[in-house]
Amino acid sequence: MIFNLEAIRFAIRRGRIEWQSHALERMAQRGILRAEVKEVLLKGEIIEEYPKDYPLPSALFLGRAKGRPLHAVAAFNSESGVVYIITAYEPGLDRFEPDLKTRRMK
Repeated sequence: MIFNLEAIRFAIRRGRIEWQSHALERMAQRGILRAEVKEVLLKGEIIEEYPKDYPLPSALFLGRAKGRPLHAVAAFNSESGVVYIITAYEPGLDRFEPDLKTRRMK
């Protein structure tokens, strides 16, 4: 695992979080609140890592907020200690297996 989960959670608890405009737009369309995304990042798990993402590596988190499963993609700048929220969505069985961790083969 390339991500230091504890460092990411420490940054979120300290308010070191930046919301990308695309993420906020998509969250509004999907009825996902900032507090729900924070809950996923603080209590969920990393299910995929994208070390080659630019400008920062990112990861896909799976967690539950208010009982519903959510995925959140976030990047972490270890030098500045800032977490960047890229997107969040409710995973569907059209793209994921019932565990919501495993991608379906196309």
